Amino acid sequence: MSQYDAIIIGTGQAGPALAVRLTDAGYRVAIIERHLFYGTCVNTGCIPTKAMIASAKAAHMARNGADYGVMINAPVAVDMKQVKARKDAIVGTNNDQIPQWMKENPNMTVYKGHGRFEGPRTVRVGDEQVTAEKIFINVGARAFVPPIDGLDKVDSMTNSDMMNVDFLPEHLLIIGGSYVGIEFAQMFRRFGSEVTIIEKGPRLIGREDEDVSDGIREILEGEGVNVRVNAECIRVQKHGNVVGVNLACEENRPDTVLGSHLLIAVGRRPNTDDLGCDKAGIDVDEKGYIIVDDRLKTTADGVWALGDCNGKGAFTHTAYNDSEIVAANLLDNDPRKVSDRILTYGLFTDPPLGRVGLTEREVRQSGRKALIGKRPMTKVNRAKAWGDTRGFMKILVDAETRKILGAAILGVGGDEAVHQITDIMYADAPYTVIERAVHIHPTVSELIPTVLGGLKPLE
Repeated sequence: MSQYDAIIIGTGQAGPALAVRLTDAGYRVAIIERHLFYGTCVNTGCIPTKAMIASAKAAHMARNGADYGVMINAPVAVDMKQVKARKDAIVGTNNDQIPQWMKENPNMTVYKGHGRFEGPRTVRVGDEQVTAEKIFINVGARAFVPPIDGLDKVDSMTNSDMMNVDFLPEHLLIIGGSYVGIEFAQMFRRFGSEVTIIEKGPRLIGREDEDVSDGIREILEGEGVNVRVNAECIRVQKHGNVVGVNLACEENRPDTVLGSHLLIAVGRRPNTDDLGCDKAGIDVDEKGYIIVDDRLKTTADGVWALGDCNGKGAFTHTAYNDSEIVAANLLDNDPRKVSDRILTYGLFTDPPLGRVGLTEREVRQSGRKALIGKRPMTKVNRAKAWGDTRGFMKILVDAETRKILGAAILGVGGDEAVHQITDIMYADAPYTVIERAVHIHPTVSELIPTVLGGLKPLE
């Protein structure tokens, strides 16, 4: 048995960052990784998908070059092998290797293998047993594949499998109309595939406001993506060489969509089912997420859970922030909390969605007096110049405190422009700080003061 000051299980976006803080503070750290270093974001999530989205945008711009006075006197073709090669080069090919900086850190020992708890503060990796007074879990999550009738009889893919696609699907069927499914839908439509999104609920991305959902659907359908909602009784069948997804509940009313390939994009599940949490006294909820308090401590003394596995945020930036919260409390005497965090995230369609704080629906449900400002992207000169005026800006403000409650920016630059709203919310300052600010022209951000200048009561 090897003794350490700290053990980190998993190397997503929280684990390595925390390892650096701990080793810099003199901790002897064991870090355990069973597969790919740096987790979903670097290998199968944020970075590779955004690289592919960039390739898809290039194809889209080339096809529409004439709108900008750029003439391409040949059909635009996409080489999917080159798309994959570019993506692989950006991600890097050595993520199954131990990163050099980990090898060179004298206070860090890397174990390659699956870590499982064998008891409180004790973890087994292969034939070795390691123990420490402090253990940090950063095991992430994976695609959830639901028990769809007939799914076991056909070939299907998850977001991870899509990273190995170096061909163009003739017709890609996507079960799941939320963030992951939507990004792949637009991407592969721009590559040249026929694409159909199949969503069980009444609209796309159901957690968003209806106007945001409708705006996203309009963007997708405007580019030729087929959208089928209210598919409450999804069944999958093999039809010769193609896949059929039946959407009707009544057996005598067939409603089947046929496609060449099937992507399942209905959510994520935490990688905690083979971690041995019960042997360490670590409680999980009904979905398998590790239960943590406001400082990310689990129900077991001396054990913390960070990143996707704790259910406190499903994003790279929230995972990294988890590492900062833990380090602040342990090393800096700084009592940071998860509840101090303001929810902010993006949907990386083209144009993108930037979101922060409460939705309009949540503000209404809260019963508070509020103000709302909204402006279509057709009124944004930067969007006009770029040739893409799809979408809108929407900001919600507390009528009494004048503090911003939330915002949605669906449109050109929305994923960047939203950050100034995020920052003013963290500063706990009134909206008038932005309203009176002077922004650069012509930008997307310069219209945010205009939106705030036109606030009206939310009725």
